[in-house]
Amino acid sequence: MKRKIIEIDEEKCTGCGLCAKACHEGAIGMVNGKAKLMRDDFCDGFGDCLPVCPADAIHFIEREAAAYDESAAKLNKQKKVGDHVCPGSAMRSLNTRKMPSENTHAQSCLAQWPVQIKLVSLNAPYFDGADLLIAADCTAYAYGNFHADFIAGKITLIGCPKLDSVDYTEKLTGIFRENDIRSITLTRMTVPCCGGLEFAVKRAIAASGKNVPLEVAVISLDGQITEIRKGAEI
Repeated sequence: MKRKIIEIDEEKCTGCGLCAKACHEGAIGMVNGKAKLMRDDFCDGFGDCLPVCPADAIHFIEREAAAYDESAAKLNKQKKVGDHVCPGSAMRSLNTRKMPSENTHAQSCLAQWPVQIKLVSLNAPYFDGADLLIAADCTAYAYGNFHADFIAGKITLIGCPKLDSVDYTEKLTGIFRENDIRSITLTRMTVPCCGGLEFAVKRAIAASGKNVPLEVAVISLDGQITEIRKGAEI
């Protein structure tokens, strides 16, 4: 049948997750950091998601689509844990760029959510004037004082090209190009697969047209910093 249904412009979508939270029917989900209409028959056509989108990425269109299935939508909503979007994909600032105080070695220094490269919004407000930490997943587990020595005072992004099976270059290029990033610190392990993350960061700096200072800290499997390199030369 032909009916009114939402359409999401992936190019405009910033990945904030507000539309997914506003959709009471569970028709919208977050996939690779972008909002997506999961099933036509979950969309009731009322458009509760439209007014919450800060990027004007959602509009109504008329097209062939399955009829709204209220019972299926209710069942889907019951399966959603707490009926909320994943906390890891909802953009929020914490105690921004706080520094650890004396005798608080266990204190979290994380300044924002989300932290996964795939989930973060290109234009998140916390990127403005940020010193950026890009960390390979394993580094925080290998290096014991990671929060105090690396996360403190920085905006943190994490990823693993081997596990995600993606090239982060395009996403990082957008972040560097669209924001005033003051500096980048990259933490990586000595293992070869971490070279893909370092290469993506360096290519993204070059592609962004910005001259952003880069420092690379290489961490061994036993949690020692084995090398610190400066410069974005590929």
